[in-house]
Amino acid sequence: MNFFGSNRKRSHGADAVVTGAGSGIGAAFAAELARRGGRVVCSDIDEGAAQRTAQAITAAGGDALALRCDVSRIEQVEQLAESAQTWFDGPPSLVVNNAGVGAGGQPIGEISHDDWNWVLGINLWGPIHGCHVFTPILRGADGQQPRGIINVASAAAFGAAPGMAAYNVSKAGTLSLSETLSAELSGTGINVTVLCPTFVKTNIVESGRITAQSTQLADRLMRWTGFSPERVARMCLDTNDRGGLYCMPQPDARIGWGIKRLTPTVYTRAVGLTTRFTSHEEVS
Repeated sequence: MNFFGSNRKRSHGADAVVTGAGSGIGAAFAAELARRGGRVVCSDIDEGAAQRTAQAITAAGGDALALRCDVSRIEQVEQLAESAQTWFDGPPSLVVNNAGVGAGGQPIGEISHDDWNWVLGINLWGPIHGCHVFTPILRGADGQQPRGIINVASAAAFGAAPGMAAYNVSKAGTLSLSETLSAELSGTGINVTVLCPTFVKTNIVESGRITAQSTQLADRLMRWTGFSPERVARMCLDTNDRGGLYCMPQPDARIGWGIKRLTPTVYTRAVGLTTRFTSHEEVS
């Protein structure tokens, strides 16, 4: 089947690289891209998890390669790009900078410096490294093939929830990175999409550095309002296909985004007061 031409969608028949593909949204992106006829490089710091995702894709008739990559280290992202191009026998057409970790439950001044470095190293420097390494490669690719970059941020990028400073900062930086890159790539045929979900039913809470009280609240909200990672991945890929910059899958993310833009001071103070009340209720 010839996927090339002006009507081809970026997510269909793509040569895609997905970081953090061992579980959660990353695994969902990889599986969905394979279902859409693509070849997928599944990278993760946990090589065994990446292999499980790749094996599941292969078992379903898809084409996938598992590679280990710590996105906080630029030299490993450079090696990922080199290995992917060797396997594809050419440049990728779609890059999903998804790898991320969760942290929260402590106010500024109490968060350890180690936690700041850990979160920013993966959640912010990961997308920075991915964009730094892969953008020139995509720029140099065949102009007839639709190309795209997806950066996974969060509604935390603009939510300003207390006790989540390191996570919020990392996601706000990813949002700004994506907006800037989108402006720089305007007119090149490379579309940038930034994903800003609220709660997604993944293991990020269990695998992150989050206090017990915050974990309980997050688990509850995830059960009540969380979307499946498969649904989020589909929606984000469709947004990139349409040329959209922002993908906010859930209504609460879109509402919060709108209110924050219209009345930022009122919004921020309301978030703080609501969090205090909720925390009091949880303790009592």
